[in-house]
Amino acid sequence: MQEGRRTARDDGSTDIVWRPDPAEARRTALARFMHAHGVADYEALVARADADPEWFYGAVFDFFDLRLTRPWERILDTSRGIAHARWCLGAETNIALSAFARHREGERWHRPALRFLGQQGERRELTYAELDAEVARVAGGLRRLGLGRGDRIALFLPMIPEAVVALHAIFRIGAIALPLFSGFGPEAVRSRLADAGAAAVFTTTTMMRRGRPVPLLETVLEASRGLDGLRHVILVEGEPAADARPAILAMDALEGSEEERRIEILPADSPLLLIYTSGTTGRPKGSVQTHCGFMAKTCIDFGLCFDFRPGDSLFWMSDIGWVVGPMLFTLPLLLGGTVLIADGTPDHPDPGRYWRLVEELGATHLGIAPTIVRSYMRLADGGGIDDVPFSRLRAVVSTGEAWTEAAWQWAFERLCRRRVPLLNYAGGTEMAGGILAGTMVTPLKPLSFGGAIPGMSADVADMEGRSLPPGEKGELVLRAPSISLTRGLWRDEERYLDTYWRPIPGCWRHGDLAARDENGFWYLFGRSDDTIKLAGKRTGPSEIEAVLTSTGEVSEAAVVGVPDPLKGEALVCFVMPLPGTVADAGFLRRLEEAVTKGMGTAFRPKHILPVADLPRTRNMKIMRRAVRAAWLGEPQGDLSSLVNPEALEQIRALGARMRGGPAKEA
Repeated sequence: MQEGRRTARDDGSTDIVWRPDPAEARRTALARFMHAHGVADYEALVARADADPEWFYGAVFDFFDLRLTRPWERILDTSRGIAHARWCLGAETNIALSAFARHREGERWHRPALRFLGQQGERRELTYAELDAEVARVAGGLRRLGLGRGDRIALFLPMIPEAVVALHAIFRIGAIALPLFSGFGPEAVRSRLADAGAAAVFTTTTMMRRGRPVPLLETVLEASRGLDGLRHVILVEGEPAADARPAILAMDALEGSEEERRIEILPADSPLLLIYTSGTTGRPKGSVQTHCGFMAKTCIDFGLCFDFRPGDSLFWMSDIGWVVGPMLFTLPLLLGGTVLIADGTPDHPDPGRYWRLVEELGATHLGIAPTIVRSYMRLADGGGIDDVPFSRLRAVVSTGEAWTEAAWQWAFERLCRRRVPLLNYAGGTEMAGGILAGTMVTPLKPLSFGGAIPGMSADVADMEGRSLPPGEKGELVLRAPSISLTRGLWRDEERYLDTYWRPIPGCWRHGDLAARDENGFWYLFGRSDDTIKLAGKRTGPSEIEAVLTSTGEVSEAAVVGVPDPLKGEALVCFVMPLPGTVADAGFLRRLEEAVTKGMGTAFRPKHILPVADLPRTRNMKIMRRAVRAAWLGEPQGDLSSLVNPEALEQIRALGARMRGGPAKEA
């Protein structure tokens, strides 16, 4: 990459708010990778990676020293069709070789691998050597219980060090990890354990959330009734009961011989993770990640795009049941950095906890959701954000949902201090990472993505699969398989094809509405299945929501399209007024005027309704389909990923009252 060279991407526009320092950009892993392979710039890298996956993934494995015990004969085989691509044919490995074993003889071995700061101020730190010893001990104990290659082992745990140990012990023995959201109730846990055929589950007696105990063991035991295949419940703390069915064992008591502690060597494309995502109807979808796919993808996204280096540290206040949990627990170890974790919630025991954690844990990279930012915007002092120096922070990575302009600017000013890039990152569980991202070598516009991630073959297309020109909205698609794409859906082949590969000929349909501008910046406009069509125009609800929040009177909004006898579809807007705002007739009139002024008279809302809360998933996305179904009194599908299903009660009641009928239960 040539210093100071201006590209079409950076045309000198005044709306570019951050540019990489040329000297710093040259030091990034991405710049070194491009220089080593004679690639001129990021756009050229994306084009070459998409055209030649054999070269690209071979280069990634070499650059990041990802270990194989046997090399591949061929990296990609699409002879069974692009929906059933096979990767790393003939290669053997285990992700533990790259996360632990390769560090054994180097300087990293006695440096921090894991740092934890608990709700009560408790601190723990483990070096690579110490963490590896714990992982090996637990792995040996799992083998002694008769668990091993291909067995599904669940994790129903808070974000504590034992969860990191358990995950990597599962990886080490060649079993498949099944992460479960710690807020699930018994039925949600049961459906996933049953579908996966889980043989064991790691859990604890209780976890604390906002100062209150949440019973986890009780939930597991209720969920396990009638699941004959579930043989073991492994407690990270609490009293064992070996005579129970399933047997309740103590994690501390797990032990195994040297042979039982070994790293299981597997075909490189063997399943590593089974992560369930909610479906709109029916049972959840089981996404399957593999050893070679997961480690390659996390290194591309974080090692190249976000410049996560040896010695760096990542903090992402998440849950193990979202794909970010396993990513957080694994990618720093692959890249020679430190995993940073904290249990509980960002704002308990006080709102400022979140910002203090970033500083006290020493994060160089922070993952954040726009919803978190909007919650702090509601506070007069932003939770004390201006009092925290963020002294080590080099990058803020944002994912989970679309930004509003006001929230993005607030985060860039108050959190990033206009010095640190705010890098948008969009993808999903199905590819264990991103399709689009900002990078440390490309300029930044508000709300934008710097480009497609190399190896993803991303495009914007219509429903016939035709590529759309800059400025035109369409479906975000992949035109070729990626090494990290789910290897189908667990026990649901037809649903896999119907969901992703059949809707648009020759493409993977991701389900997001996207566009590019003339300079190569990408933008997302929400889920395409949330798309509203008014007056013949297809638009994403996030555009209308952005207009509502830009008024300065609304903190969050959810906009849905509902059937209308005259227009075909009409807008219903659910809004959360900012504290101190009076939601009177004048408030509603101002919001209506803002929408019609910003979007046009065709977008005049049918209803604008103040609500106390909006339903959110565990990764803080607002679930619009549930909002729409609750309003219409229709079946709402799988709601197990909601952290606040009670938010739907007010919406159901409002809908029933306006339709003149009784509110129906979900």
